[in-house]
Parts: sequence; C-alpha cells; structure tokens
Amino acid sequence: MGKLEDNKEKKKTALFNAALELFTDKGFEKTTISDIAETAGIAKGTFYLYFEDKYDLRNKLAAYKVQELFYKAYEALEASELSDFKNQLIFLINHILHELSENPFLLTFVSQNLTWSTFRNFFEERISEDGADFYDFFQSFLDQSRRYYRYPEFMLFTIVELVWSTCYSCILFGQPAALEVYKPHLYRSIEGIMQSFRLENAERA
Repeated sequence: MGKLEDNKEKKKTALFNAALELFTDKGFEKTTISDIAETAGIAKGTFYLYFEDKYDLRNKLAAYKVQELFYKAYEALEASELSDFKNQLIFLINHILHELSENPFLLTFVSQNLTWSTFRNFFEERISEDGADFYDFFQSFLDQSRRYYRYPEFMLFTIVELVWSTCYSCILFGQPAALEVYKPHLYRSIEGIMQSFRLENAERA
C-alpha cells in the first residue's frame, strides 16, 4: 500500500472510529455528519469521498466492525495449534462471541445494521486491495481439512446466521439461557450443519 492509499485508509478508519464513538454516546439519530467529521479531525467535505451519507457509513461501519472481530479471532487462531477444520471454525466463533459479550452495544449495533450482502461486499472490497479473494481464508481451512462440502458459501452463511440470531438473545438477555450454557448446544448444531453439507467419497467421484 502506497503513502496516498495509506493516508486514505487512515482517514476512513478515523471516520469509522469517530462514528462508533458518537453513535454510542449520542445515538445515531442525534449524530450529524459534521459531528463525525469534527471528531475524526477531518473536513466535512472529505466525508463524502468515502461515504454517500450517514446511513451508508452506518452500514459499512457494521461490516467494518465484524471484519475487525474476525481478524482478531484469526490472529488468535494462527497462534494456536488447531488444525481440524471444525475445531478451527468453532475457535473463531467462540473468540468473536467473547468479544461481543464484552461489548453489548456493538452486538446490538451490528445486529440492527448488518446484512450478509453488505458484509460480503465490504469484505471483498477491503481485501481485494491486497489481491486476496473473499473466500481465500475459508477455502484454505477446507483444503487443510481434506474434507469436501457442497456449496461451502451456503454452509458458511447458514452457520453465521445461526450463531448471530441465537446468541444475540443469550448475550443480551440470558434467554433462553446464558451464553456459556447454550454454547454446547450451538456447537452441536454447527456440527450437524457441516455434516449435512459434507460430501462423501462416492459423491466426489
């Protein structure tokens, strides 16, 4: 990344950080674009080089924070000695759930503003700058596991939606149980999803 691109990335990150701070303190409706730009230390006109409006920033901020959570979990995974695909996936999920448990506002914010298409498009846009593909990391896990799955994107989507929709209530309200009580049931469900998508040897022939 060149100096110009690095500077642009820093400004965009500053806008993201300022927006999250203000949304947390003042709420989305009461936060203005001027507030965000001033807190980020950036001219208001610069805001529109990165985002169409406050709503566009809000949606991309949700995707940005999830991406950030994923990369933190991925760094932790690389430091571990796990090699089995199922265990790697559950490690990532467990790490992200812990982070969200520590930050209920972020969980609520992301749950209300993130869609699968927004996240995928944002993720692809971010890492394509480094010449990577959206599913490179996911496919590398599959390759290492030497297991094969039909429609791996569908499998990932199903797992993500399951985790997000069920753990939201567990974390925020302790319903139908506290997260730690629910986790074993969640992970058994994930194993079931993976098994339903798995291709047997005869099907790969």
